[in-house]
Amino acid sequence: MWLAMNRNSFVFALFVFFLVSCSSIKQPSEVFHNPDFSEADVIENEKRRIEAIGEEKPVEALWRATLLADDDTVSARADIVHSAYEKAIADGAFFAAYRFYVTLRNVGYAKIDASPAFERALVAKALTDVPGLVTDRSLLPKTMADCVNATVTIWVDKGIKIQNGIGYADRVLGSGFFIDKRGYIVTNHHVISDLVDPKYEGYSRLFIKLASDQETRIPAKVIGYDSVLDLALLKCEIDPPFILELGSSAGLTVGEPVNCIGTPLGLHGTVTSGIVSAADRKLFTTGSVFQIDAAVNSGNSGGPCIDKNNRVQAIVFAGILQYQGLNFAIPVEYLRQDLPFLFSGGKRTLGWHGGFGHTKKEGMKNLGLEVQYTMPGGPLFRAGLMVDDVITEISGIRIYTIENLLDVLRNYGPETILSCAYERDGERRNVLLYLDERPEQPGYEIYKSDLLTTSFIPIFGMQLAPSSTMSRRQYTIARIIRGSVADESGFSELDPVYVADVDFNEDKSAMSVQMNTRKKKRGYLDVTIRIGAQLDSPYYF
Repeated sequence: MWLAMNRNSFVFALFVFFLVSCSSIKQPSEVFHNPDFSEADVIENEKRRIEAIGEEKPVEALWRATLLADDDTVSARADIVHSAYEKAIADGAFFAAYRFYVTLRNVGYAKIDASPAFERALVAKALTDVPGLVTDRSLLPKTMADCVNATVTIWVDKGIKIQNGIGYADRVLGSGFFIDKRGYIVTNHHVISDLVDPKYEGYSRLFIKLASDQETRIPAKVIGYDSVLDLALLKCEIDPPFILELGSSAGLTVGEPVNCIGTPLGLHGTVTSGIVSAADRKLFTTGSVFQIDAAVNSGNSGGPCIDKNNRVQAIVFAGILQYQGLNFAIPVEYLRQDLPFLFSGGKRTLGWHGGFGHTKKEGMKNLGLEVQYTMPGGPLFRAGLMVDDVITEISGIRIYTIENLLDVLRNYGPETILSCAYERDGERRNVLLYLDERPEQPGYEIYKSDLLTTSFIPIFGMQLAPSSTMSRRQYTIARIIRGSVADESGFSELDPVYVADVDFNEDKSAMSVQMNTRKKKRGYLDVTIRIGAQLDSPYYF
């Protein structure tokens, strides 16, 4: 699958939209404000809200109880989560049990063993059967030919499509590779996306083809998938001839040689070679990927990128059609983090705290994550974090950068309570944060939840201040975030702007705004400009 240029985050600034919405500005009827728990009636109302969500979201109810700081409510809610934890243990669902365990440990629940030794034992049980994390070394390849035989062609049969009155076979071809002797296969989500898309109503069936037998189509099924990191776990009922071992791409540096194996344009078992061109391309919204110069074409998606020791260091996922040698691969660390979630089945959902920020720097030193925005009603907002706070620790792990924090969050699923340490005016503070489910488009969720003046901070990197009592569309720019869309579009603080209209594309993944302004950098000449931004980025957390 090829990556269109206007989808890349490195062309994040100005681009053209095919707009479908009307030219209007909709402000929320009410913006969430934290309740004042010094009032008795407010406390009782919050207890009723906690009770109302308790059955469906017991962990969120417990977290809301900790914010209320009512010991009886906290104790009652913790007992409910503990019952869920014990049931998961009894059912052998150790991966689910670990999520409850982390929550109970962080709220200081006394009825669990909070020792590091117990936690390590629980984690070991949770990961026992996860494919790819423990390798049967008897099936490891010894030669490049063996590596080819550890890969497969992914074949998604979509029946017949009609073009100009003529029927054509409709199918999607991709690549994959075995990671476990039980027949588990890794590929890209976009290769099998029609199989798991609830909006897709057409015919589809999934098969694989072995490199050694291109005539036989073997039925397979999707176990789990992650649309954000573009990964999927499949299974077929055969004994693989070889399996590939997962390496550690943390040690894979720029200039290192790599080999890619896949089925480009239907050419099975093709091996191409190249080097790692760059290691920190931000094409995903929660992490960085490798840029490689090994030849990659349509059909290579999901194939392994292996090192000189025949270990998987990355998974090929995209190239740019217009430019040869400009291709990308997903670091194997993301796959390692994803596998327990994929193995548990279904869609892998990521967590977030409802915030936006960048790495706080002092010279060349990274100090933590500087909070630049908190969404009303989101976990950060409810917990009392504010703009300019610097998050320095999550779940006991030191945080230096935004990438560092996102790496930590990927280890946990939504509906988990994590500990957080942050600094405000040089003072260290501690708080409990709820890990909510990350929306598909965080920027759109923010736009719906907040006023234009502040929702433009994470979306465009500009904070607005109303400048007219006669017009609700007349503003002055109060703040510009360096490197943002607003900054790269030439806006400055104190520039006057009139917001003429706000538009979204069909799936609400991108937003554009038409503004009339007199830019200081343009000699205060009147100008009409339309700027656009994607509604997800690596700076939402």
